[in-house]
Amino acid sequence: MSDASVFIAGPASWNQIVVLDRLPDPVPHMQFAQASWETVGGTSAGKALSLRGLGRAALLHAAAGEDDAGGRVRAALDAAGVPVRWADSAETERHLNLMTGQGARVSLYLSSPAAQSAGEDSAIAAAMNASAVIVLDLAAEPLRLLPLAQATGRPIWVDVHDYDGTAEFHRPFLAAADVIFCNADRLDDPLAFLHGCIDAGASLAVCTIGADGAVAVDAHGGEHRVAAVPVEVVDTNGAGDAFFAGVLDARLSGEPVAAALEAGARAASVVLRSRHLHPLLDPVLG
Repeated sequence: MSDASVFIAGPASWNQIVVLDRLPDPVPHMQFAQASWETVGGTSAGKALSLRGLGRAALLHAAAGEDDAGGRVRAALDAAGVPVRWADSAETERHLNLMTGQGARVSLYLSSPAAQSAGEDSAIAAAMNASAVIVLDLAAEPLRLLPLAQATGRPIWVDVHDYDGTAEFHRPFLAAADVIFCNADRLDDPLAFLHGCIDAGASLAVCTIGADGAVAVDAHGGEHRVAAVPVEVVDTNGAGDAFFAGVLDARLSGEPVAAALEAGARAASVVLRSRHLHPLLDPVLG
């Protein structure tokens, strides 16, 4: 395996997961939870954990406060062996995720860190330059870091999640990206979106389609599909991040697109078996 490393900037959070038989209707009512637990969340933490599980060197740049939630996130990622460059924040990102057993989710953001100041940018730039790939996730701090990342000349990978094709916040990420990931939740025509990304200059665009696997378009306009790996699902949180990490690890190891998509599907299946973002957290959080 190549020793090429990855720099990841974005959210690491402390989440409460609540599993329901159905998502709540928008009317006053009562429901009983089928299960609930607390765990590490955040799309960037998920990617860093999966890369760690694959043996790929990665540095996570994330913010956390000195509050109880921040202490839990820091301790859990440290115990799981994930290197993190922590930025201080007034409060730690926290989510309440309402889930169903079929993977439907409503994420309620209880708190979210603001962008950092430029005081540590020289150290951040050095870490970016030392990496083969820079991953910037959707949050205020990665948005601030976009010009710094572009100045390095390193490939930039972004994950725009459930982008609807029009939201303004996502556009700078899309414009800067060499590789784009998304999911099909809010796209009317995922393939058309992927081809549009390639036409705009991306070298690879990938869309996950839940239990139906994923589809990708390469730099030459070629289309590739991969089926999901059958698995008994415990929790779907982090599966998309694991898929992203599997593809990234495989591409850094020189694998072609088709093989990289298969690696992504395998990585996602590992995470689906855990109620945490990755089984590395199972002995840490129980």
